[in-house]
Amino acid sequence: MKLQAELKGEKHELEIKQDGEKVFARVDGREYELDASEVEPNVYLFKYNNQIFQIYVAPNGIVNLGNHQFEISITDPKRLRGSGGKDAAADGIAEIKTAMPGKLVRVLTAEGAEIKQGEGVLIVEAMKMQNEMKSPKDGVVKEIRFAEGATVNAGDVLAIIE
Repeated sequence: MKLQAELKGEKHELEIKQDGEKVFARVDGREYELDASEVEPNVYLFKYNNQIFQIYVAPNGIVNLGNHQFEISITDPKRLRGSGGKDAAADGIAEIKTAMPGKLVRVLTAEGAEIKQGEGVLIVEAMKMQNEMKSPKDGVVKEIRFAEGATVNAGDVLAIIE
């Protein structure tokens, strides 16, 4: 999975692959191999070079690592390219779909709510990462198809914006 991260105003290229509890990450061309586990919701343990790091990731993108706190924004460029296609704009309906299996951890808006392009609609956790699914256009949330805690499959339509 190729992602982009923004940390302290700087953009970074990420590529992440998971094999069980092993995570292979490439950050700006540097490669890392980590053991990773989620010990409780939003709390992760990473083992790297015989050191263990406990990280808390808040749903708002704030990350706590020891006594340090960071605000990080993760974007999936592939999802952004596919979310606002010409077909969706033509009939006034946009579908928000998940690219991979995961769990719907939070619904950020309600059916019938007015929403602006780029505003968060829901948060899906996949591969131990939480991804905020944003509205591809201004409109009204016509439908939210899953409840918090639901398991979702790749390609599932999670919400419809009209």
